[in-house]
Amino acid sequence: MLYIGVDLGTSAVKLLLMNEQGGIEKIVSREYPLSFPHSGWSEQNPYDWYVQTVDGLKELLSECDKSQVDGISFGGQMHGLVTLDEQDEVVRPAILWNDGRTTEETAYLNNVIGRDKLTEYTANIAFAGFTAPKILWMQKNEPELWAKVKKIMLPKDYLAYRLSGTFCTDYSDASGMLLMDVKNKCWSKEMMEICHVSREQLPDLYESYEVVGTLKEEIAAELGLSSEVKIIAGAGDNAAAAVGTGTVGANHCNLSLGTSGTLFVSSDKFGVDEHNALHSFAHADGGYHLMGCMLSAASCNKWWMDEILKTKDYAGEQKGITTLGENQVFYLPYLMGERSPHNNPDARAMFVGMSMDTTREDMTLAVLEGVAFGLRDSLEVARSLGIRIDSSRICGGGAKSPLWRQIIAAVMNVKLEIIESEEGPGYGAAILAAVGCGTFDSVEHACAKLVKVIDTVDPDPELVQKYEEKYQKFRQLYPIMKDWF
Repeated sequence: MLYIGVDLGTSAVKLLLMNEQGGIEKIVSREYPLSFPHSGWSEQNPYDWYVQTVDGLKELLSECDKSQVDGISFGGQMHGLVTLDEQDEVVRPAILWNDGRTTEETAYLNNVIGRDKLTEYTANIAFAGFTAPKILWMQKNEPELWAKVKKIMLPKDYLAYRLSGTFCTDYSDASGMLLMDVKNKCWSKEMMEICHVSREQLPDLYESYEVVGTLKEEIAAELGLSSEVKIIAGAGDNAAAAVGTGTVGANHCNLSLGTSGTLFVSSDKFGVDEHNALHSFAHADGGYHLMGCMLSAASCNKWWMDEILKTKDYAGEQKGITTLGENQVFYLPYLMGERSPHNNPDARAMFVGMSMDTTREDMTLAVLEGVAFGLRDSLEVARSLGIRIDSSRICGGGAKSPLWRQIIAAVMNVKLEIIESEEGPGYGAAILAAVGCGTFDSVEHACAKLVKVIDTVDPDPELVQKYEEKYQKFRQLYPIMKDWF
């Protein structure tokens, strides 16, 4: 049988076709626009996601035996606010995960409602990118539009709804809305009251590997598939990426270098970071996880290459970097503000320490190092909780760079494991589809069979020492600049 994983990203949707042995038969990608109407805002039209997904599915399935397709699942960008009216039309463009407009609403939730209460109700505090602050923003600033809202959903769940007609979400993705009681895996009555949201406006909750419906007949006909093809709930992109790298069960770690960067620690038990620097979410394997998220990771390198250096030759720009651990230039990776561990949407990126002999290579290296240091910030929080991390899987577009992997291994002093499939969320979604269709009896079983480590990067002891000194300098910069931001 064949399984489809849909990775709904910020810049594109990537569709992956996987067979029962875990082999990837085909990958198709479709881009769509991203809008920044005001400074710090980030929006997309959900209809674009759907159109490009259906178009991509047609190409994905063009050369396979369509009768073998058994299930479709999703990994999607988290936290986005998607609103539909009574006719299931989109009320306004989706407000995305990296949108920073909700400073006032976030402060209200954390300071007036209170961090302790939020943690009690949801296991987390408010961050600007979370869904609940966006709901409060919309109610205050667009009351005429809010009055039309009948359904509130997350980005990937809009696709599931359009494909199956089921109004649903999964526990991992819903964990990032600040509306769900993560410990008990149910909607929080207190948060619904605080955010003036009714139960009818919220989707039904499922485990990530559960079947939520089947393909609508008209869409099945358009794609040439059976209407018996199962739609599986799927997961938030980071949980899906963790599945795709086999980071399931107790005490495993995954680093993701995508548009955002994440440190993901899986657990079979519920736990909360008392400092609230790490998110406490449900995992796609049925358990839980702690996660630190920096808003700009590989996107920092993309900005530096595309917008500043005006080049697409990413590998070429890194070839001239021959010496590590001695760069005098520092880069703060806060292009869109920062989430973990600073929770500051007003933070901004900057270079520090340039001189007349600073080179192009120094600046490029500073960007790679700055992102690694930002991930190290979350690692230090995890270590402060007594979590020991000696090795980690790594995925995401940035993880394809051997140089960046070497830097991260040294900065974090952990062994990095390279997975055969670098397709993270899409591959994880396909695995969830296979589990939902009954090919495997659990997510852990599926990952044990399908996910393969093909290489490792050990931290260089000399570089570890050099980067330890540089990291201690890096971590002093944000406190110095905080008031200026």
